[in-house]
Amino acid sequence: MRRSRQQRDRVTIQDVAQRAGVSAMTVSNVVNRTGKVGESTRARVGAIIEEMGYVPSQAARHLVGAAPARIGLIYLDIESMFLSLAHGEVSAAAAEKGLQLMVRRAADATPDTAVAVAQSLVRSGADALLLIPPFAELLTGAPAFRALAVPSAAIATAGTLPDMATVRIDNHAAGRAVTELLIARGYRRIAILTGPAGHSDSVARLEGYKAALAGHDIPFQSALCAEGRFSFETGLIAADTLLDLDPRPDAIMAANDDMAAAALWAAHRRGLVPPRDLAVTGFDDTLVATRVWPALTTVRQPIKDMANRAIDLLIEALGKQPAAGMAAGTAVAMAAGTAPAKAPRDVVLDFTLVERGSVRPV
Repeated sequence: MRRSRQQRDRVTIQDVAQRAGVSAMTVSNVVNRTGKVGESTRARVGAIIEEMGYVPSQAARHLVGAAPARIGLIYLDIESMFLSLAHGEVSAAAAEKGLQLMVRRAADATPDTAVAVAQSLVRSGADALLLIPPFAELLTGAPAFRALAVPSAAIATAGTLPDMATVRIDNHAAGRAVTELLIARGYRRIAILTGPAGHSDSVARLEGYKAALAGHDIPFQSALCAEGRFSFETGLIAADTLLDLDPRPDAIMAANDDMAAAALWAAHRRGLVPPRDLAVTGFDDTLVATRVWPALTTVRQPIKDMANRAIDLLIEALGKQPAAGMAAGTAVAMAAGTAPAKAPRDVVLDFTLVERGSVRPV
């Protein structure tokens, strides 16, 4: 029995991917006839698409022309649950909106590498760029980046940037909220395991931590501040440094879940029992937060919403680019039947403080 148009509109690319047992990107490759997909997989996914009546969103195609727009994604090549989650959500959002996603993993986080990767994506046909920290901060203001003249959006930054759209949470407020929670639970010697100083979101979380301490007349101690690089391995080294202190901290606030998991690991190795002997908090609420013991109290970033809003901003920006012989904004106005609305440059979404077993209750 064929589905009604309303029923088809409710079928998402994730529904098709789940039924077929493949990723959303594979479904996108089948729909757009791109990528390397085996013939048997292509046939199976195609049959499920037909059976479920899946129709990809045409909004992007209406805005940027007949061919799907190509979005270039840049992120750092390290093992990170946050980066894996962000990549997956961006892939799903792009596929759902009928866009092609071009992915580049940068080997290191330097300005030269960031520019080279961005240039490579644009030369390969990327119509717009989506950036995950720290690449927005590395590229913003760079003459070589501006010379690319493509719409760009960044997710999970700490603040606005002059030459690209941003979709984020208030990292300062989130860092302060976690610290306030620990103080409310009775912890006073609170250490912080930060991310790299070059990440604006990490700096904002540190400043929020300091603000919370100051609000309770607890002096900031540099010895209680250790820097990691958002990985489990660097988190383990930094956590050991903190736990070697005498007296040791009674709580560690980590700048992401991977490093929080490392802090728990370091505590268990020493025979400490969290949260009785040591409270630990994370950030992002990735899968690892509920795969450690005790489960992590953490900050949930709305990564799915971030990815969707960033892609929407890029679609709107692409729609406002002038086609041959067409004034800027005319294409999107023709598609919508109205004059184009100005896209917001900065979108701030709500974060959620998720309480679990790694912090003792009142």
